[in-house]
Amino acid sequence: MAVDPVCKMTVEPPKAAAQSTYQGQTYYFCAVGCKQKFDREPEKYLGKK
Repeated sequence: MAVDPVCKMTVEPPKAAAQSTYQGQTYYFCAVGCKQKFDREPEKYLGKK
């Protein structure tokens, strides 16, 4: 299981609605809207500001 970094929902990677790769790591999302938010400001959701 993975955790959607935007909404914190658990996601099964094979069933994820979307995914993104950031700095060599793959992140999985419950919805395309979460992926779009993450892609705009990944550091906001990863706590790396």
